[in-house]
Amino acid sequence: MDKLKQGIEEMQKHNYEEAARLFTESIDENPKQPVGYINFGNLLTHMNDYERAARFFNRAIELDGEAATAYYGLGNVYYEQEKFTKAQEQFIQAIQNGLDEADVHFMLGMTFVHQEYTKLALPYLLRAAELAPDDVDIQFQYGLCLAQNGQIDGAEEAMKRVLQLEEEHSDAYYNLGVVALHKEDAKSALFHFNRALEIQPDHMLASHAKAQVEQALNE
Repeated sequence: MDKLKQGIEEMQKHNYEEAARLFTESIDENPKQPVGYINFGNLLTHMNDYERAARFFNRAIELDGEAATAYYGLGNVYYEQEKFTKAQEQFIQAIQNGLDEADVHFMLGMTFVHQEYTKLALPYLLRAAELAPDDVDIQFQYGLCLAQNGQIDGAEEAMKRVLQLEEEHSDAYYNLGVVALHKEDAKSALFHFNRALEIQPDHMLASHAKAQVEQALNE
């Protein structure tokens, strides 16, 4: 097995020092190959060493200006530091260079969400949801974004999809409750808020919403 594959396996086992040694050896043996720098950058990102990680990704890009995963890695570095505009630029570069995976579309969508450009986020979260139909986080964020864009029926479908994937998803129940309120179905809303609270008793939003609905029903 080559050193890069071994290094990735060690990284997955959280043996970061061993992974670093293997990646370093791989870079020393193949200094003109971007993939060693990309893997080392990923390792440093895992270790929250963002400054050094960025240097490794930039070195990979110097060696190969079309290394899509290097742009993706650099995007993650900026995203973790909440530099969302910079992250956005890198994720777009990754996609333009041929990376068409759920994660990169999802991360790009989330950079827009964090900047409150939910309309711009929607097509990327949709693409991510199409590519990863069984990913709970992606389906949930897509549903949330639909709701923020006023697409209530779509949001309802997405939240139901989340519950198919994860039955005890309190936030999905809470959001279905909000959808029910939009449709002026107080009883259904109450049911969903109660389910959210059964799963997560300290769910503040569900608790607050439930109290408001009960008050309205009593009046």
